[in-house]
Amino acid sequence: MTPGLGTRTAIQLINMFKTPQAVFRASRSELEAAGLSQGLAQSIASGCAFDDAVTQQQKLAEAGAEVVPLTDPRYPARLKEIFDPPALLFARGRVELLGELTLGIVGTRRPSAYGTAVAARLAKDLTMAGLAIASGMARGIDTAAHRAALEVGLEAGGGTIAVFGCGVDEVYPAENRKLAEQIGRDGLIVSEFPMATPPYPQNFPIRNRIIAGMSVGVLVIEGGEYSGSAITAKLAAEQNREVFAVPGNITSKMSWGPNLLIKQGAKLVQEWNDVVVELQADDRRRLVDRCRNQLNLKDNGGNESKDPIQSSLTFGAGGTGRALLNQLKPDAPITLDFLVETLAGTSPSEIIAALFELELAGLVRQLPGKSFIKVWAD
Repeated sequence: MTPGLGTRTAIQLINMFKTPQAVFRASRSELEAAGLSQGLAQSIASGCAFDDAVTQQQKLAEAGAEVVPLTDPRYPARLKEIFDPPALLFARGRVELLGELTLGIVGTRRPSAYGTAVAARLAKDLTMAGLAIASGMARGIDTAAHRAALEVGLEAGGGTIAVFGCGVDEVYPAENRKLAEQIGRDGLIVSEFPMATPPYPQNFPIRNRIIAGMSVGVLVIEGGEYSGSAITAKLAAEQNREVFAVPGNITSKMSWGPNLLIKQGAKLVQEWNDVVVELQADDRRRLVDRCRNQLNLKDNGGNESKDPIQSSLTFGAGGTGRALLNQLKPDAPITLDFLVETLAGTSPSEIIAALFELELAGLVRQLPGKSFIKVWAD
């Protein structure tokens, strides 16, 4: 709240003086020796921002929010790695989501029906795989991703994180007020901007670095060449994060951004697994462990299941999963088309969903060319 004190300078001061308390206890001369201007040193030494800080605490209490400073163990580890991490995050909702593996999903505010459907499908599948979905709660792709993640977030253990370009007690756009209420209850809203900060246009490019910084990667679904989603993808690349993109119709302006990213080396995404296979080995292992824990929790007796096939069926694969496991072999890949033809009484969508759950359970592995093998044999 100190006028003229930016994020990078604030963090440098904390690193130099070790704690925020020590910064405010320092004399003006000590602050000037740390490289601050006379005016800024005087502002800090005088404690002129303390009244504003008290007001912020009151607003936090009223909104049911809290502050997560850079020194807090809950602060996202990946966000600390970027060039200019926020000195603190204002948070409202399930703060524990800051510790989850997170994927950013961004895109245009004016998506096509295709873009909206793809965003919802991928967000839902990736949340079921154990990832938390981060976005900016803007109209269009952001909104579709948040809503889809909320549908399965609590069940799958993942969730959704909305990064605001305003205070966490504000709502922008206003049409997303109900969505914001749900995210504040079942997901998480974060911002580096103080409480009651209006949604100034210049805030949104600034907040994009948080979406990219806290995530293992960023997935772009529709957007122009110079759109906000393109900025987020650029930030992700600069922060050494994975960049993913969903290809679009070459005649659509909204496809220009993701298609260009793919030409420049972004990973082409057609399904959720295209994202998961690019994650680091430790992150993939973490997702598998989470899935296995969920299967165990769903076991009827509350104890760990001794039968991994039975666990997968409890998880939701059902009879289709059993039929697929009967068809698949551990040493001979079988194509998806063959499975669809063989299970004539089952729709392709049911087969794909069952394969998805079996793969999460570690019982099936997908190979190039949409082929599958059984990992766990009878």
